[in-house]
Amino acid sequence: MRVAVAGCCHGELDKIYETLALAERRGPGPIDLLLCCGDFQAVRNEADLRCMAVPPKYRHMQTFYRYYSGEKKAPVLTIFIGGNHEASNHLQELPYGGWVAPNIYYLGLAGVVKYRGVRIGGISGIFKSHDYRKGHFECPPYNPATIRSIYHVRNIEVYKLKQLKQPMDIFLSHDWPRGIYHYGNKKQLLKTKSFFRQEVENNTLGSPAASELLEHLKPTYWFSAHLHVKFAALMQHQVIEIDHDPNAPEYLEYDIEWLTVLRATNDLINVTERLWNMPENNGLHTRWDYSATEEAMNKVLEILNHDLKVPCNFSITAACYDPSRPQTQMQLVHRINPQTTEFCAQLGITDMNVRLQKAKEEHNLCGEYEEQDDVESNDSGEDRSEYNTDTSALSSINPDEIMLDEEEEDEDSIISTRSDMNTPSAEPSSDQASDFSASFSDVRILPGSMIVSSDDTLGSPDGRERNPGEALESGDGKDLTELPSKRLSDEHEPEQRKKIKRRNQAIYAAVDDDDAA
Repeated sequence: MRVAVAGCCHGELDKIYETLALAERRGPGPIDLLLCCGDFQAVRNEADLRCMAVPPKYRHMQTFYRYYSGEKKAPVLTIFIGGNHEASNHLQELPYGGWVAPNIYYLGLAGVVKYRGVRIGGISGIFKSHDYRKGHFECPPYNPATIRSIYHVRNIEVYKLKQLKQPMDIFLSHDWPRGIYHYGNKKQLLKTKSFFRQEVENNTLGSPAASELLEHLKPTYWFSAHLHVKFAALMQHQVIEIDHDPNAPEYLEYDIEWLTVLRATNDLINVTERLWNMPENNGLHTRWDYSATEEAMNKVLEILNHDLKVPCNFSITAACYDPSRPQTQMQLVHRINPQTTEFCAQLGITDMNVRLQKAKEEHNLCGEYEEQDDVESNDSGEDRSEYNTDTSALSSINPDEIMLDEEEEDEDSIISTRSDMNTPSAEPSSDQASDFSASFSDVRILPGSMIVSSDDTLGSPDGRERNPGEALESGDGKDLTELPSKRLSDEHEPEQRKKIKRRNQAIYAAVDDDDAA
């Protein structure tokens, strides 16, 4: 099965599918599946644009609405996850995944499906430590804080994915797993993106949550986007051949183990801003293992009548953009999507949007979002995290990424190289640090001998090029999963932070070859 992988899509579906058509003409055969690693921008109308966390000048309709309206249909099955530049109100309708248009499937906040026997999982959003232990409390109309926090990864999704035990073929995340740069050509990466050097040297670039999942799931392939640079750690090509089951059906299927985990963890749903930890074997919880047993999976199969086919039940839930009749004042509504209603009813789980609406009515949790001409540089819209481990997004300024501030601002405006830490704060207490580090007790931190130095000339840990899908080993011949673990609480920030001026770079214009999907 030929699988194409795209990084940040930014709503340019016409261009992506045109590129695939060209690849098919030049390649050995048709492409069977397209995977997109976030910043998909499923924008249906002007209201959706206002829910996308980018400066106003980057809010362009692009071409997704044509596929949503039915004017066009995706020529190949497309599966995607969310990033940090999304029509968040649209994706929020489908927390467990669903069709955003015919033949275009969103994996949800986290999800696992199968296609032709290939198991595909993913987690949406980017990591921010100060929101990681919160519930999914945001809802439209968003305020200046929640328009950003809504796409921050939460511990509940990581916890659910860590209950999985069966092998994973492909996994998608938007931000990179922390430390992955040590398994590819670091020299070339730093030559292309020199502003990553400090974070690479300190092993702080990327998401510790994604790193934890990488260590647990050990998928055959892992694809990420976000940083706008090609970097091969396990493979060399974006159109790849994947072994599949020739006897498997040629339609999208639910994954029985994942559905069973969703049922088991249903009582853990949190729609408040309250910080909380996942259950663990520490004497405080009556249950901490929510993995799927054979008995539980058989029960779910019975509930579904042994039919795991994902129904083609897409429906239009919001007015579609009409170029001839622009509606700049379209109202933002917190919608309940019939796909989610049907899925939750069939599986016997809670639609978190229904629970959120009830909580909103009772406690008025969701503040109204008043659009501003500028977007704060603090990616979360909140005060700096109480934890000092939050370096996951763009710790240095990446001139190829959309920054959440306007370049026309005062010339004296400066921000820290850590994009969400531009104000000083006190060090966390020992209780806070230990509490947070416990959430990442299994994260593997690479040994100091692998940290990049100014004279680093290795292309990979053993200095040779990798073949697609080839297993990685450490220098002593041991599997990389055997590396010693280290708690994140041992990490620390550099004592000095370089100050640089705010700036933006338009990436919606023509992209160079390194950024092409």
